Amino acid sequence: MICGIDEAGRGPIIGPMVVAAVAVSDDSLLRYLNVKDSKKLKPSKRSELADAIRKIARIETIVIDVDEIDRAVEIHCLNELEAEKFSELINRLRPQRAYVDAADTDLERFGKMISKRLVCSTELICEHKADETYSIVSAASIIAKTMRDDMMKNIERELNRPIGSGYPSDPTTRAFLDEWVITKGELPPYTRRSWTPAKKAFATVKNSKIDEWMDKNDIEGTVE
Repeated sequence: MICGIDEAGRGPIIGPMVVAAVAVSDDSLLRYLNVKDSKKLKPSKRSELADAIRKIARIETIVIDVDEIDRAVEIHCLNELEAEKFSELINRLRPQRAYVDAADTDLERFGKMISKRLVCSTELICEHKADETYSIVSAASIIAKTMRDDMMKNIERELNRPIGSGYPSDPTTRAFLDEWVITKGELPPYTRRSWTPAKKAFATVKNSKIDEWMDKNDIEGTVE
């Protein structure tokens, strides 16, 4: 059995990170499905492929919430956290070979972070952009991405307002973050407080005048 492991949501300012492992005895069916890196697929195609992958593969996932991410960032060990979760999935599946998309710029270092935690004799293939090279990692990428997207939709429903993708570069996410801080006086739930954009947004918006913020965003009425 071989498995591929990838994550979704490492970079966003809002929402969890999802790590997924997909295991099969033969990846020929994945190649037949034309599985690709999730970032290159439209949401509808990702969902379609995710359903197909679930029918032919064993899947294991881990959700890393924002508090755990913040704790790792504060002590500068986000890569260690990711390696820990990768190894946990490998230990669950115990494949003969595992292909992983490396989070660290140093491939050897990231591989060692994973290997030292393994309790099985799995051959580890650790590469950058493995999701573009191996269909088994692409499949894991699709599962992780669709799962995180569903979680973001649930968060959006819970907060009852559009929050976007959760990435700092997303205008919808930034507008949501700014509005929440100015109206609530605090960062929104599910925000990674250790992220520099979150700290800057809180400091900038909290210290600005409400009228200035409203004028900037063409908002009329009273902010409570």
